[in-house]
Amino acid sequence: MALPDPYSEIRLVGLRSLRGANFWSRRPITRMDVAVGAYDEIHSAEVPGFNEALIRAFPGLWEHRCSIGERGGFVTRLRRGTYAPHIAEHVGLELQGMIGHDVGYGRARGGDREGEYTVVFEHLHAEVGLRAAALALEAVQRAFAGELEGVEHMVAELQSLAESPDVPGLTQSVLCGITGGGHRTQVREQMLKRGISDEALIVDVAPSYLLNAGLPYARSEVAVILDADPTDVPERYQEEERNLQLVSTLADAVPSGGIVVVPSREWEVQDMARKAGCRVAVFSTRERVPVRDTRVARSVAMVRDGRIVIEVGGELTDGGAVEEGEDVPAQVAAALAVHSLRELGMAKEQA
Repeated sequence: MALPDPYSEIRLVGLRSLRGANFWSRRPITRMDVAVGAYDEIHSAEVPGFNEALIRAFPGLWEHRCSIGERGGFVTRLRRGTYAPHIAEHVGLELQGMIGHDVGYGRARGGDREGEYTVVFEHLHAEVGLRAAALALEAVQRAFAGELEGVEHMVAELQSLAESPDVPGLTQSVLCGITGGGHRTQVREQMLKRGISDEALIVDVAPSYLLNAGLPYARSEVAVILDADPTDVPERYQEEERNLQLVSTLADAVPSGGIVVVPSREWEVQDMARKAGCRVAVFSTRERVPVRDTRVARSVAMVRDGRIVIEVGGELTDGGAVEEGEDVPAQVAAALAVHSLRELGMAKEQA
């Protein structure tokens, strides 16, 4: 069987390290985007000698359980036939395992463009993860070319990198993180109007940034998720389930018992926030919110007679008049976020 040249068909088109909580994991990960060309249609079982060479070079692949869930699971997938991105994921993990790094999480999914794939796997050292990704892709190319022999030089290189200082982990704590498809800037401006200091870190995180870089901080006292409808990400991430997973990343940085401000009727977002161990605060531009919201919410903000009203445990607090000419959802969300911060003792009352 004459194969297309794997060195020209299988190409690295993107490589980055995500330090904070991200779309794929709460752990730091390496993301590699690859184009596979003709190898989109060629799997491991079709190429004589491919599996044998790969397992000979990486015998530890026998320990990879993969989706089958038992020892040898990945080898079974190889023998049945699996594709270059999935193989690169496992080789990237195995290369790290060969230098003593205990990593196991990885995914290979369709990419942002036809013929491209996104491969992610966890790392314990950022530079090791990046280099392991590139070396894994090289090993896959060599295996398809029938040229994969010893990989001792790859292991030695990674071991040397592992002995160098790692990129420091994220430790920054911010007051509030905000995400969603719109109104983020307006919410921040409204929070400042309601007494939050200009020096306070209120971070507006676009969904596209979340997708490509992960959270830029380690912890926030409060998070505001304005909606689950981001439009600044590739189309495949605009599907409802992926949208929810993406924007709910903000809740991962809120400590257990912290507060996540979410829209009324966005029950899936609310559920994800609660699964992260957070309390939920619900905002609406209507006079009433559904009973389902009030049952789960720590506090609720509504608009009644031109004023923002915040209800906690049946008690009402005035959140100020709705300003004409300003975005109403942003005002209500900001008022509830500031109220939540004050409840946590993280913001002073406006003078």
